[in-house]
Amino acid sequence: MDEKLLNEIVSDLGLDQPFVRGRKTIIKNCWHFSTDGKAVDVMFDGEDDFIAGMNRIYVTVKRFRVVILAFSLMDTHLHYVLYGGFEECNRFMHEYVRRTSQFIAAEHGERHKLDSIPIDYQPVTDDVYLKTVICYTIKNAPVGGIPFMGWDYPWSSGPLYFRKAGLWSSPAWIDHSIGSVKPASPSHHEMRKLLRTKDVPEEYLPMIGRMVFPGIYVAYWIVERVFKTCKSFNYFMCVTKEDDVDSRGGTISHLSIPIQEMRQHKNELCREMFGVETVKTLDMRQRLKLARALRSKYNSSVQQIARLTGLVYEEVKDMI
Repeated sequence: MDEKLLNEIVSDLGLDQPFVRGRKTIIKNCWHFSTDGKAVDVMFDGEDDFIAGMNRIYVTVKRFRVVILAFSLMDTHLHYVLYGGFEECNRFMHEYVRRTSQFIAAEHGERHKLDSIPIDYQPVTDDVYLKTVICYTIKNAPVGGIPFMGWDYPWSSGPLYFRKAGLWSSPAWIDHSIGSVKPASPSHHEMRKLLRTKDVPEEYLPMIGRMVFPGIYVAYWIVERVFKTCKSFNYFMCVTKEDDVDSRGGTISHLSIPIQEMRQHKNELCREMFGVETVKTLDMRQRLKLARALRSKYNSSVQQIARLTGLVYEEVKDMI
């Protein structure tokens, strides 16, 4: 990480000043970026996609003068809390989305899927709001209906904060020894293939299975200094609500049924109604019929159903 930028963070966040209860610290170069969770049906489709997405953060952020304070990769969208000049942070965000779109094209055959996805941002102007946005980002998984505590969701920075050095918490289904962070053992050629980059990674690169240890590219120790104590961190994790994050260009909307469940219901109805496994083989009339069946059977939004069935919301909103 850029040492000069890390020193700027310490000064900008007031971490080198005595703590004064009740006094807010004004921040200049901190940003909350996110993509629109209603714009695509899926961005990360399964464990392999998420692992590649995590490694892609490491590969991408090395090219920019940006510090990642928090992030969360969700199946339909992503969040980052970044420190740095706006133009640099914005370039990082767009480059990450571009690389993700390339991955989707290569692995799933869906070209240009994220080309027009809306990317929202908001300035984080004081230390209290910074704590709120960090916790909002970490809590995206449980808020979205995923059965993990925010600090245990593996596709985020949540498991990094206030941990014993070198440890990482994650569920048993990921293919590594839980809590074990080890130096990379593959050759440089194997690492370049794993990380999908021509750049030669560092000689020592801590790995968790096939995944680069996120502590390499997240300034979690800065976040710990922002919160000061684990007690303060836990407090903000408990009290932060979606309504506490200002809507300046869009926030994540709550859906009655998590999209993971709706995908399962969609696949079941596809098989039941048309004898196929995917909507890709259905014509427009069949997709509309499937959308109406989903709408009548499950309490879900028209926007969500349109995404799941591959329909354009504006064209079909009055037909479903």
